[in-house]
Amino acid sequence: MSRNVLVAGVGMTPFVKPAPEVSYLSLGVTALKDALADAGVAYEDIQQAYAGYVYGDSTSGQAVIYNAGLTGIPIVNVNNNCSTGSSALYLARQAIESGVAECVLAIGFEQMVRGALGNIFDDRASPLQRFLDVADAQFPESVSAPMALRLFGGAGKEYQNLYDVADETFAKVRVKASHHAEHNPRAIFRQKLSVDDVLQSDPILSPLTRLQCCPPSCGAAAAVLCSEDFARRHGLRQDVKIAAQSMTTDYDSSFGKSMISTVGADMTRAAAKAVYEAAGVDPADLDVVELHDCFTVNEVITYEGLMLCPDGGAERFIEQGDNTYGGQVVTNPSGGLLSKGHPLGATGLGQCAELVWQLRGDGGVRQVEGARLALQHNLGLGGACVVTLYEKV
Repeated sequence: MSRNVLVAGVGMTPFVKPAPEVSYLSLGVTALKDALADAGVAYEDIQQAYAGYVYGDSTSGQAVIYNAGLTGIPIVNVNNNCSTGSSALYLARQAIESGVAECVLAIGFEQMVRGALGNIFDDRASPLQRFLDVADAQFPESVSAPMALRLFGGAGKEYQNLYDVADETFAKVRVKASHHAEHNPRAIFRQKLSVDDVLQSDPILSPLTRLQCCPPSCGAAAAVLCSEDFARRHGLRQDVKIAAQSMTTDYDSSFGKSMISTVGADMTRAAAKAVYEAAGVDPADLDVVELHDCFTVNEVITYEGLMLCPDGGAERFIEQGDNTYGGQVVTNPSGGLLSKGHPLGATGLGQCAELVWQLRGDGGVRQVEGARLALQHNLGLGGACVVTLYEKV
């Protein structure tokens, strides 16, 4: 990176279940104003904005941001499936790093509907068809299941076949998420669960049960990024910086015979490796991680993709409690997507907000003691993966 990029402020609404009275406009405006207030800057100081959402008409970003002011700045709308929020963050960071801008807004919001994810435009080819072709070839028995379940459910079956992992291992990830979310007022589900609760919930697609799948959600989050010079001139806080960031898309291996690769494990590993090398850190140096746990199986796979444990070592990692407080690294102190919710466009920036609070020491009951290095992993099939390392300055 040519110059340091600081996270001057963050904002995030509670994530909520879809309902008729929930509007992306009100959610987005709340997150935007909270981020500006947290940063201590006026909207007139923002020089560019990147607005992320998946479900919405063109220029929804302008519709939200115009509520803060009409200053004529460039506003770019971003749609990268579940990694949309982090893709907006990636673009905002690049603008500052390159010297094109000094203070930039990244915002993500989503107004979703109940039920499993599916195609909106049924009159044209699905961008995920190549992925689904792999799933259908490897696990044809799941062809009638919803799209995301076919992909991640197949990856879970493959992982179990490779490493003889018990269903209980995946369930324990959901239990851990529920224990963390108990202390997060912005999470949808805050009730503590047991392994039996998880395994006895409605079966969806083996090895997944209902409680092992993230819920469709509505919400918004935002971040104000700036250069060190801008922060000094305006008297802004300078305690959290983006130490490194990488974005990857699919490789040939995504369309081979491994469902684990199809759902993004190779993108994850490549992005994580680039971040570790750029920052000169080891996975063992990390204090806290927010990773993309859209399904329990993806959290398990991602432990290995981020190199938090060796390949095939996730079950031991979980059994030893290395994924929670008192262990090697606290993963998803927010409760993750499984408990907090997954409003697609807002998810990546919600992760950013949680990690900034952790590095500031503002995590409350869920604070990771002495947190100095925080890693964010946000994955979107289709595909893109963004890995971001934050450092306490």
